[in-house]
Amino acid sequence: MTIENDLHPFYKRLSLNLISISILGGLLYIGQDILLPLFFSMLLAALLLPVVNFLERRKLPRGLCIAVSLFVSIVLIFGILYFLTSQVMNFLDDFDMIKKKITELILTAKQWVSRNFHVGIRKQNEYLQDTAKEITTSGPQLVGKTFVSLTAMGSYVIFIPIYTFLLLYYKDLIRKFLIELFREDTNEKHIVAVLHECQAVAQYYITGLLIEMTVVFALNTLGFIILGIKYAVFLALISALLNLIPYVGMLVANLFCMLITLITSSDPVNVIWVAIILAVVQLIDNNFLMPFIVGSKVKINALATILGVLIGGAICGVPGMFLAIPGVAVLKVISDHVEGLKPWGTMMGDKNGKRGSKEDNSEAE
Repeated sequence: MTIENDLHPFYKRLSLNLISISILGGLLYIGQDILLPLFFSMLLAALLLPVVNFLERRKLPRGLCIAVSLFVSIVLIFGILYFLTSQVMNFLDDFDMIKKKITELILTAKQWVSRNFHVGIRKQNEYLQDTAKEITTSGPQLVGKTFVSLTAMGSYVIFIPIYTFLLLYYKDLIRKFLIELFREDTNEKHIVAVLHECQAVAQYYITGLLIEMTVVFALNTLGFIILGIKYAVFLALISALLNLIPYVGMLVANLFCMLITLITSSDPVNVIWVAIILAVVQLIDNNFLMPFIVGSKVKINALATILGVLIGGAICGVPGMFLAIPGVAVLKVISDHVEGLKPWGTMMGDKNGKRGSKEDNSEAE
């Protein structure tokens, strides 16, 4: 069974859909400081829900169950951050050597430009000085943006645990609210099925993403250590974290790892080997890890994924890029169960998957 839709003309339905999308995008852009921590909290709550349910079945108070699961997750997150910080500090210990190497590479690049494009080194220095002046002029703006970014990060640290606790504590109330909200359009059984499917998609995506990140980190570390690359663990960790951002993240990781290898390695050939290792790991990730770990539940095609990532990044920056895939997957679940939105669900789906058919068949029986 699906949610029924009134028989309006096509142009009217399309207009209403586009207006609704525009309003939602505008609200998301304006209220991202409030909504983004809430969306991250929803993902974390979906991940912790099985643990909370398990502890509740042991007759423990719900508040205690949520507090224990949240505490464990926060400890794990801070453990990862501590490990990342230690690797960054090891990297910064050699900053003077890295700075010297960068200066040598810049000088080599200037000589190459002068030799091939007939632009003198003095002219290049003047251009770089002008650029530096522009950056210095916009310094207060950069400081302001940095302060805003740090403030937003602080709000994430404060509000995500609070939101997660409240979402888990009032999960029954939220479920009852959604059932009452849509009861006039469809029956309770179907609404519950849609909610369970949205929860399963978010939960499976986050779990699969964590497994994928761990495997990518291990493979990159192994490859870099065998190659004898300096800062092997640091570079592998950075590439694994950037891999969380679909498509764009891995490109940035490749450039960053190759640049650091070029600066710190005595053999320039190592840069090519680093690129080969990253390409092989990415090939394994795209063809085996993503399809079997994440893709089996998140049935969205590459076009919808890329557009979602770009739109999410344009509206909300890097957090929007990370939230794009689970957001598109949840939208697809909802679209597949709403009669008037089924074409959108078809457009977002892959050629093999039809989300919602299992629930529909079970209801028909």
